[in-house]
Amino acid sequence: MGIQLTADQVLTMAPDSSSSAAGKKLANAKNWKNLGQSSEALWGECQGSALYQVRVELSSLSIQCSCPSRKLPCKHGLGLLLLAVNTPASVPTTEPPEWITAWLAKRATASKRKEAKVEAKESTSSEPTAAQKKTAEKRLSQVKLGIDRLDLWLSDIVRNGLGKLETQPAKFWESQKAQMEDAQAKGLANRVARMADIPNSSSDWPEKLLAHLGQLALLTQAFHRLDQLDPALQEDVRQLIGWSLKEDEVLVRGEKVTDNWLTLGQTTVDEDRGRSQRTWLLGTTSKRQALILQFAFAGAAFPEQHPIGIQQTADLVFWPGAYPHRAVLTTRRGEAGTITESLPGAETIEDFLEEVTTLLARQPWRDRFLCTLRNVTPYCTGDQWYIHDSTNKMLPLASEHWKLMALAGGMPVDFVGEWDGEALLPLGILTDRKYYAL
Repeated sequence: MGIQLTADQVLTMAPDSSSSAAGKKLANAKNWKNLGQSSEALWGECQGSALYQVRVELSSLSIQCSCPSRKLPCKHGLGLLLLAVNTPASVPTTEPPEWITAWLAKRATASKRKEAKVEAKESTSSEPTAAQKKTAEKRLSQVKLGIDRLDLWLSDIVRNGLGKLETQPAKFWESQKAQMEDAQAKGLANRVARMADIPNSSSDWPEKLLAHLGQLALLTQAFHRLDQLDPALQEDVRQLIGWSLKEDEVLVRGEKVTDNWLTLGQTTVDEDRGRSQRTWLLGTTSKRQALILQFAFAGAAFPEQHPIGIQQTADLVFWPGAYPHRAVLTTRRGEAGTITESLPGAETIEDFLEEVTTLLARQPWRDRFLCTLRNVTPYCTGDQWYIHDSTNKMLPLASEHWKLMALAGGMPVDFVGEWDGEALLPLGILTDRKYYAL
C-alpha cells in the first residue's frame, strides 16, 4: 500500500531547516543502494563518507541511521522517507535483509520487556519502606514551609500594590523562584518565573499579573486543604506544586484510551538547559484532547517523532487528574495515514469558549487549550489578525500569519490553534481535504 504520508508531513519531522534542505537533496534514488520496504519497515543504504544503513519502522515512524549525526532524524532518514513518498516505485516491496529483521526483533523485545515491567508494577503494589516514608515526610515538610513563605510574599505584593512591581529588579522574582526550588516545589518556581515577564509588558499588565497572582494563591490554598479535595483534583494540585509522576507510574495509574488519533499541531520552546515540545492530538471517536510533552537537553533530539497531519489508531495513557490531557503514546496500531476528512471540533467560537469554561470549572490552572474550529475564516484589520466564525464572533491570533491567509484564500476552513486565554496560536488548517501545518 505504501507510506501514507506527504512530503510536507515528513519535513515537519526535521530538527531544523538545514536538515530539511539536506534531506531533500538526498531524496533521489541515485544516492541509495539496496532500497526496500515491507509492511513493517523501510530501508536503504546511503553513500556518504561511509555507507550508512538507514531504517524506518513504519508504525511509529522511528528512524535509525548508522551515521554519526547528533541531529535526529538525520538527513539520511529524512531523505529516505521523502524518496519513498515522492517516488514510491523506486523503493520496491521485498524481503527485508538481516540487519532489518534483527533491528525489528530487538525493538519488539524491548517493547515486550517494557510491557512486562508495567504489568509487574500493577500486580505488586508494595508498601513504601521506612526510608522512603522518611524521605517523603521530609520533602512534604520542606514544601509546606516554602508555601507558607510564598503566601507571605503574595500578601506583601497585594498590600503594597501592584504599581510598585514596575520598578522591582529581576532579583525580586529570582529570589522567590530560588526559594521555591529549595523547597522542592519546582512547579511553583516556574509560575513565579513566568510572572516576572509581565510587569510593563503591555498596557493592561496589572490585570494580567493579578490573574496570575490569583491562580497562584488559589493553588497554595488548595494545597493547604488538599485532604478536602476530590482525589483526582488532589493529583493535579500535587503535580502543579512539583510532585512529578514518572512515565512508569503513569502507565500503571493512568487511564488508557484507544482511538484514531489526529496529530494536529506542535510547538517547540527553548528552555534554560534545552527545549520542550508540545504535540496536540485529538481522538475522532472519544473527542478527547491529548498533549504529548517531550524534553530534550544539551542539543539532544526528542525521544519520539510525531509528524503533523497524520492519523493513526493508537493507545494513549493519560496522567491522572480532574480533567486529564497530558498523555503518553504507548502502542501504535496499523499504518499512519493522512488527515483528509473534516475535523471534529466546535461549530462556533462561543461553543469553544463554553468548553474551556467547563474545563476550567473542573481544573482551574490549565493555561493552554487545543482549539479546533470548523468553517472559520482568517482575516486581518490594521495590524491585528483574527479568526471569524459564521456568527460573526472573533478571536485574535497571536501574530500575523500570511501562510494561513494564503492557504484559506478567503474561504472557510477547519482551523486548529493553541489558546492561552488571550490569543490563538495557529497550528494547522484543513482545506480541500488536505491538512497543512502552520
